[in-house]
Amino acid sequence: MACLIAAPASGSGKTLLSLSLAALARRRGLRLQPFKVGPDYLDPQLLSRASGLACRNLDPLLCGEDWVRRCFHWYGSRADLALVEGVMGLFDGRGSGSEGSSAAVAAQLGLPVVLVVEASRQAGSIAALVRGFRDHGPPRVQLAGVVLNRVGSERHRTLLAEALAAIAVPLLGVLPSSPALEVPSRHLGLLPAHELADLESRSASWADLAERHLDLERLWPLLAPAMAPGPGTAATLAPVQALLAGQTDSHRAGPSSGPPAVETRPRVAVASDAAFHFRYPEAGELLEALGVDLVPWSPLADVPLPPGSAAVLLPGGFPELHAAQLAAARRSLTALRQAHAAGLPIVAECGGLLLLGRELCDPLGQPHAMAGLLPFRARRATLSLGYRQAQASADGLLVRRGEALLGHEFHRWQLQKPGGELPPEGQTLWRLEGWGVPARAEGWGTAHLHASWLHLHWAGCLQIPRRLAAAARQRGLSLSAATRR
Repeated sequence: MACLIAAPASGSGKTLLSLSLAALARRRGLRLQPFKVGPDYLDPQLLSRASGLACRNLDPLLCGEDWVRRCFHWYGSRADLALVEGVMGLFDGRGSGSEGSSAAVAAQLGLPVVLVVEASRQAGSIAALVRGFRDHGPPRVQLAGVVLNRVGSERHRTLLAEALAAIAVPLLGVLPSSPALEVPSRHLGLLPAHELADLESRSASWADLAERHLDLERLWPLLAPAMAPGPGTAATLAPVQALLAGQTDSHRAGPSSGPPAVETRPRVAVASDAAFHFRYPEAGELLEALGVDLVPWSPLADVPLPPGSAAVLLPGGFPELHAAQLAAARRSLTALRQAHAAGLPIVAECGGLLLLGRELCDPLGQPHAMAGLLPFRARRATLSLGYRQAQASADGLLVRRGEALLGHEFHRWQLQKPGGELPPEGQTLWRLEGWGVPARAEGWGTAHLHASWLHLHWAGCLQIPRRLAAAARQRGLSLSAATRR
């Protein structure tokens, strides 16, 4: 029943192995369902393109274990093959523990683990490393075998193979050291799929890599599809529909209700271009199931909001890399200012937040004017990374005072007041706390605006899409009434 591809640390080659297997499955005319452990947007984009199926994130911290189980079994049982790519090192979870780690997900779902080890500077010591990961716990993992990456020669391969044989661990493949096979990266991880102009030829190379260097006789059976959900609602409803029906984790989802009956479905403009593309597929699926139509909008294209927009969603991405083009997109920025002045609901997350400030500095430190709705300038500084517990400070568009949510923060740009000093405590949205970082007030929240660094997975906080859908519906009704007058 599928397998989880993990590694001792990031950069070991687990994404390369996952992409190679996905590309080979597609070459063979098979549907491989990819999954990704943890909060990630870039690896899933590549896995989606390589496999042809939307990659699904499995994050028990953000979404709850029930959602992870339902998502895996629903989507994983509807394909010919399935694999789960892990996150970071095998036992790396929240803080110093393994909560939410790849090992925790493997244990929860009963998945065997294929360990990818970067072996370029090792020989016999590989046995000590692999034995440690095989025997460590809790949670204990079922190690199906090892794939060695960046092996320099046949002699090197023989040394490593003998070391693994001595501890009775199967060797499932030996990938050569080849920079041409690696996926380029930058400050937040791998390059997005849309930036790889040669993605088709890369996919062919990844498939070739799998055919030539992997022990497919032993590895391919590990990609067997997931078991179908058991009898009952789980077998008849997709995860999003089951969530809305109140069938999963009701204490996280909030009250059960479907989309109210209205004459027309409100339209939500979603920033979707090279600058804004960090969005889990469930976000759109939930809004559509709640009776909302999503309409793509490209701020980079310098166009107004789509006609009839009842709300605006600005997801994360890389606006800092497109700061000059965004600053020149006057119609787009004017549309945001007008929408804000008219009380249109606006939700901005991470990169979307940067579009709402006064200035955004590009990677060279050059400032560029943005929409100016919020009093900050943003520039590259220290990395903020990790899960964050958020407690809402006041009622707002998407949250209510005292509510607690769990999200994830991952960015290298930081906010300053225009004069250069850091913003004061006491922002109106919420207070964030995380392992090893000081608590701080963060974000902006009003009846019509929600702007924050924090990434949320809406499958774990159903009140968020419900409130956005309700606000868009109310705005849509107001627009309809104004049109009739």
